[in-house]
Amino acid sequence: MQNLLTDRELLQELADEVESNLRRHIEAADGWQPHEYVPWDDGRNFGFLSGIDWEPGQSELSDTAKLALTVSVLIADNLPAYHREIGKYLRTGAWWRWVGRWTAEENRHEIMIRNYLMVTRSVDPIELERLRMDHMTKGFRRPALHLLDVLATCAFEESAAAIRHRNTAALGENAMVTAIAERIAVDDELQLVLFANLVAAAFELAPDQTIRAIADSVASFHVPTVTLPDGRSSDELLAEAGIYDPAKENELVFAPLLKRWNVFERTDLGDEGEKARAELAHLRTESLA
Repeated sequence: MQNLLTDRELLQELADEVESNLRRHIEAADGWQPHEYVPWDDGRNFGFLSGIDWEPGQSELSDTAKLALTVSVLIADNLPAYHREIGKYLRTGAWWRWVGRWTAEENRHEIMIRNYLMVTRSVDPIELERLRMDHMTKGFRRPALHLLDVLATCAFEESAAAIRHRNTAALGENAMVTAIAERIAVDDELQLVLFANLVAAAFELAPDQTIRAIADSVASFHVPTVTLPDGRSSDELLAEAGIYDPAKENELVFAPLLKRWNVFERTDLGDEGEKARAELAHLRTESLA
């Protein structure tokens, strides 16, 4: 039977891995500015400043693009809650610096999308603000997790976010929407690499605990959702539009990471690890593809 490591021990054992991955991540993710993705010449005042208030005919985006960008900006706007939920587990050394970096990156995604939507008058600014107030008032909380649960869940979440943004880019809405969505997808994928590398490193320290965390994360996984004014969930509409379909998570979110971690080829699992791996058996064919 493998010795169980506490979260404190894992934080210490993985600290060097976090440090090296954080340096690599910053080198890869730097070099772009959110203000460069906003067509500022298209901007004009709203009625409060003696300009023209928004009306639907001003928007040149399709309903699918408006929905995808609105959901992205609202999820990113709820950043204080996500920062709190991830930060309460990672309050030391390089871990805490990574939380700060991750939060800053998510914030600049929100800044970029919101500025684009406002300057181009792509959505109703009053309705967007009402949605933002409601979404943030409801907030976001996770159940209590161990460190390895946090890492596995975050890896899956960044994978899902990258898929959503890649599919938004694939709409071919216009050159700027495509560039914005692709830029965010690149960041999502870089964040995914960091979390995935930490999970891989954890396998070397505590294979049974790590695969247990992965199995639990798969079983409980769901992406952040937004309730729209008509009462429908953003999940439903994004799936219909081909932007993100939870029914495809096994194939697109879970299987690639299980393959990356060699989940079904590992020979270092004990009895408890084998039990956890059995819970993932339904993903075996897809992860070996």
